[in-house]
Parts: sequence; structure tokens; C-alpha cells
Amino acid sequence: MCGIVAYIGSKEACPIIIKGLQRLEYRGYDSAGIALQQGKELNIYKTKGKVSNLQDFLEGKNIEGTSGMGHTRWATHGVPNDVNAHPHYSESKDLALIHNGIIENYAILKEEMVKRGHTFVSDTDTEVLIHLIEDIQLNEKIGLEEALLQALSEVTGAYAIVLMCKNNPDIMYAARKGSPLVIGVGENEYFMASDATPIVEYTKNVVYLNDEEIAIVTRNNGFTIKNIQNQLKTPYIQELELKLEMLEKGGYDHFMLKEIHEQPRSIKDSMRGRLNAMEGYIRLGGIKEYDQKLINANRIIIVACGTSWHAGLVAEYLFEDLARIPVEVEYASEFRYRNPVIHETDVVIAISQSGETADTLAAIQLAKQKGATIIGICNVVGSSIPRSSHAGSYTHAGPEIGVASTKAFTAQVTVLSLMAIYIAHKRGTISDSRYHQLITELDCIPDKVKQVIDNTNEQIKNIAQSLKDAPNFLYLGRGYNFPVALEGALKLKEISYIHAEGYPAAEMKHGPIALIDEKMPVVVVATNQSAYEKIISNIQEVAARKGRVIAIVNKADNTIKELAEHVIEIPETEEPFSPLLSVIPLQLLSYYIAVYLGKNVDQPRNLAKSVTVE
Repeated sequence: MCGIVAYIGSKEACPIIIKGLQRLEYRGYDSAGIALQQGKELNIYKTKGKVSNLQDFLEGKNIEGTSGMGHTRWATHGVPNDVNAHPHYSESKDLALIHNGIIENYAILKEEMVKRGHTFVSDTDTEVLIHLIEDIQLNEKIGLEEALLQALSEVTGAYAIVLMCKNNPDIMYAARKGSPLVIGVGENEYFMASDATPIVEYTKNVVYLNDEEIAIVTRNNGFTIKNIQNQLKTPYIQELELKLEMLEKGGYDHFMLKEIHEQPRSIKDSMRGRLNAMEGYIRLGGIKEYDQKLINANRIIIVACGTSWHAGLVAEYLFEDLARIPVEVEYASEFRYRNPVIHETDVVIAISQSGETADTLAAIQLAKQKGATIIGICNVVGSSIPRSSHAGSYTHAGPEIGVASTKAFTAQVTVLSLMAIYIAHKRGTISDSRYHQLITELDCIPDKVKQVIDNTNEQIKNIAQSLKDAPNFLYLGRGYNFPVALEGALKLKEISYIHAEGYPAAEMKHGPIALIDEKMPVVVVATNQSAYEKIISNIQEVAARKGRVIAIVNKADNTIKELAEHVIEIPETEEPFSPLLSVIPLQLLSYYIAVYLGKNVDQPRNLAKSVTVE
């Protein structure tokens, strides 16, 4: 959601912070601000709108200073405006705070402080927190560090914060609970950020704060980490794998287009070191110690949100079809609120691109309490879900900057495919010959994805031009490609703002068929060999009602060509891997429709890349 960047060292802080905020724009936000320590003053500059609006606001102002912090806000409490933007002052303006997350008991705290004479200028929960810290400091007559510890023990909710004090210009405080925060360790300089993207340009050495940990960062004396019980913790410094060039567009018009084109590589990277088709093996080191739990599982529960939930739906077909293990796929946001039945023999697979999805974290915490084994599937190394899981696998897709997920989806499906085939072979539910057949074909998928991109890009541009003014879309798929229909509809909604729905193709006649007329584009994923005749029947039903059929078909399919307005051909593959190919044209179609409509493809309205609050 929101973005945090902070710096303390010998360099000018403002340029570093502004560049860092620009790196974090992919997270989604509606206002931006910066606080700078300038001599004996702690000055805040903030404005509604983009980081570019903040830059305009700073034009001509004194922005000197070697320590500071910046923030991009995604509104939760209070409308997007200049006043509600971060940073926020304490009542005396001696302290300033930036904050990601939600303080759930802020209303009670605010009411109490109003009674004690506090005046609030914003509608935010963040201003309540900084007032609380100062109130404790003054009334208890204690130091700022102790006041911070006490305040954080009194709040309920999630937070990642950075705190500055006018009277202590050489110290910054950072803390987290349920919202990510990373510290970059440079040479006599330190960086704090929501994730590593603003840091990688300056240092490869980082420390990921754990929940309920506080960092005291001193300009000349390094940093210490404590928990909120005031116990010292030993920091674990690790080296970033992230490369700066991964964060650039590399000549593409948008990050989303770049990331679509990166999928041959990202899928291959997700298999690298895990799949060897020549020698005929799959090795999943991340789950090795727990593979017997998966092999013997009575049930697999998959928890995820959004695009990751769609990847989980593909995994449901994979595990049930190949490994013969019952699977339930749950919206993480609903999972813990319906008192789910969880057994110690269950395995819970948590899927998240960022590894920080608040709903998914809450779901796995509940499952752990009930004794289930947690397997994490995430993209971001060092994020919260991998650290909260018993075992798991990183997808190695590389940073995904576009808010609408593309390569993260195919990387997740790739890792889940490897896992399902591996477990199926161990359980004996597929033969040796079928096992080798599957891994040989999976090894070919990156090349086939490249063929899809190279061979369909120009055609899809033209199709997008002809469909861009349609007010509604329907997406249909069967079997393994039903989740692909859902994902295609989601992509179109996210970046073009066109209403779209995905359905199992057979469900069309149970209601949605009433919507079909000559203005309704119907995108049909028609690559399934197992239900081919039924899919043709579905297409005929649409065509009979003058619907505009856009079909994704296997190469050399001549039957559907006679029925569809547009046919997009993709290479044939084993049916379990068809989502990895059939989703690519849907990503491209959504992208080009949004471009032709003049939408902000990489930063669609109201959306955030990483949803770190419930």
C-alpha cells in the first residue's frame, strides 16, 4: 500500500528520498510528503497527488538536510488531501511520523487525548499515534525511545513507522508490526523503506525488521534493534539479490508490457535448479524437510487474494488431477472470519507476490495456531509470509512493478506445477512415464511463451483497437482454463476500468447468456482437449446470439475459426500447463485496450501493488 523512504547519513537527503518515493510509486498512493531535519528545525512538506506534485511544491524551497523521511499515502482514514498526507507532527511539532498500516483503536485513543487537551488537524490514525508518543513522553517524563515502546504496546493494529525528533537530529526510530520495513546498511549511512527497491541503488546490505521490533538508527554509531519488551535483538544482515536494471523500463513504454515480455525468462528462472528434464528430476529444496507432510496430506488448503487466488485455483486442478489430494481454495480475506475447520494433517499453501499481503498473513497465523503445516509461495525474498511459513518456494520472477500482476501469476503457476508433479510422483498417482512426459513438456514452456508473445502481439493490438469501446466483456473457460478466464477478466477490470466477468463456460447458460448481444465481446479460452466439443457448443451458443467471439485456440484449430470473429493461436501443450500459455494473450489484450483508452497502465486508480492492511 503506502510507501516509506528515510535516510540518515552525510549526503543530501531530499534527492535520495524523492527518488526512493518514485521507485515506490508502483505501490499505489494518493498523496506524498517529506520531512527534513534542517539545522534546529524539523520541516514537513506535503501535498495531495503524485510525487511529481510534491516536487513542484518543493521547487524554490530550502530542501537542504542530511536526514529526512518521505511517504506516499493510500487513504484509509480521511480523504486524500494535503492535511491528511504524511508526515504528521506531534502537538508541539517536535516529533514527526510516517506510517503504513492501520491503528485499529485510534478512535478510543483520540477521544482520550482530546479530553486531555490535544488538538488534531487531520482525520488520520497516524496523527493519533504521534500525539500518543509525545503525550507519554511528556506526562511520564521519560525518553523518546521508552515512550515509543510504551505507545506501541498500547496500540492495536498494523504499522510500519519512522519517527524523527527535532531535538535529536542524529537519531531515527523505525518499527514494524504486520507491515514491512527494511533497513539498508551503507557506509556511515542508513536507509529505511517499505521494500528494497529504493535502497538497492545505494547498498546491497539490508536488515528486514520482524514484527514488534524497533530499530534505533544513529548517524555515527550504527543501529540497534529491540523488541517492544525492550529486549535487544541480533540483526541479521543479508545481501540483496535485486539488481537496479530490474527496476527500469528497459525501453518498454510501461512496466506491465516489459513484465509480460519477461515471462519466458521469469518462468525459466522459477524452474532453474528445480527441474532437470534431461536427467529427469524435480528437486524442491525449500520444501524438502516437509515434503512428507504434503505427500501424506489429507487435504490442501490454498489461501490467497486476487491474482494469486487465481493461481491457487489452477493449483487446485493440478493437485487433484495429478496428486489426487483434495484441495480447497480460499479467499484469504474470508478464511479466518468463518471459523474454518482445520486439522493438523492439513497443509496450507499461502500464495502472495509481495509476501506481505495482510489477509494472507492473518489466514496463515490462524492455520498455524490450529497445527497445520504452512507452505509459502512468494516472490519477495525476506518478506513476512516466507518467514511465517514452515517451508516454501520463492518464485524468482524478479521485481514486478506494474500493479496488475502478470509474470508473478505465471511464476506462481510454474512453481505450483512443479510441486504438484513432484508430490504426484512421490505418491505414485502418476506413472514414471507420465512423470517424465510432464517434466519434459514443462521444460519447453518458456520457449512456447516466447512464441505466443512474438506471434500474437501485433494481432492482439488490432483486436484491442476494435474492442476498446465495449462497455462489458465476458470471459469463458473450462477446467484448467476456468481460472484463466477469471484472471483475464480481472486484468481488464484493473487497468482499463471496463466491467468484465469470468465464468466457467458451462455456467453461461445459467444466467450470463442473457447479457449477450451484438455489443458483447466474449473471450473464450478454447485450448482444452478434454472438453473440446463442449467448448465448441458454448461458442455456438454465443454466436447464435450475435456475441463477438474472441477465441484462444491451439495452433491449426480450423473448427473454431468458422465460428469466431477473432482467433488467437497458441502452441499446443499438456493440458495442465495450458494456463501458462493461454493467459498471455489475455494479458496483452488488457494491456493494449488500456493503452488505447489512455489509462495509466502501471498505476491504475484506487489500486495498490501490495495490500498490507485488511
